[in-house]
Amino acid sequence: MNSEQTATSDKSAPAIVLSIAGSDCSGGAGIQADLKTFAYFQTYGLTAVTSVVAEAPGSVVSVQAVSPEILEAQLSILNDSFQIQAIKTGMLANAGLCKIVANFLEDLASTETVAPIIIDPVLISSSGKALIDPEALNLYRQRLLPLATLATPNLDEAATLLDLPPITSHEEMDQAARKFTGKYQCMTLLKGGHLEGSDATDILWDGTSIHDFSSARIRNKNPHGTGCTYSAAIAALLAHEYPLLEAIAAAKEYISTAIEQSTILSDPSTGIDTLNHFPVGQNPDATI
Repeated sequence: MNSEQTATSDKSAPAIVLSIAGSDCSGGAGIQADLKTFAYFQTYGLTAVTSVVAEAPGSVVSVQAVSPEILEAQLSILNDSFQIQAIKTGMLANAGLCKIVANFLEDLASTETVAPIIIDPVLISSSGKALIDPEALNLYRQRLLPLATLATPNLDEAATLLDLPPITSHEEMDQAARKFTGKYQCMTLLKGGHLEGSDATDILWDGTSIHDFSSARIRNKNPHGTGCTYSAAIAALLAHEYPLLEAIAAAKEYISTAIEQSTILSDPSTGIDTLNHFPVGQNPDATI
């Protein structure tokens, strides 16, 4: 955004957050989930669409990536037109799109004002379908993750990016979070929702200290889109200039409530719930 636009920005305007991610036609994940979450936290959501996914809870039938040119055009016009205060990435689909995003984020990193960047490395769908190619995985390792203010891998994603066997314990999570931060030089929130136990615990290694974020495990719910929503909530709160630890804690409370209040809206035989992105009983005004 140019200096004239910055100087004349309305101080009462909502914070602006950009999601670079895929489109989930069922509305539970991807940019649709991000926009709902941004709205809940009273931020204005922008989207740069990387792919169109034909899916419903429990089933991905087709993925069509956009061209690198149209992704680049989206990012260029949004950056020229808005004062972006936080960025999150989701599904990037292939190496060509990863290169465009890496170029965009590297250009931003060279400017005086750098928005916080949340990299959610979406590698596989909840239904087990691979969502990225090997060359794109290398670009995550070499260019994208080192640009992150915060990376938010789940256990499978962290194990893949670290070339580790499956992570099966809290102790292994601790070690993986430290290794991830050391390898990619970004703060790392390792999401432990798939680990067995009475609590769902995520671990942040900030390079100096370990921080645990726990909530009681909700055993009778099985929603999709939790990772997208969680990282979107963190990005929205960082756009409101929350300190990182406070942003994660508030986002953790939000996603836990969204899971608790999820319900099955699609085919009941899948047993997969749809998140409630506007949970009752929470007050976003108090959060922000």
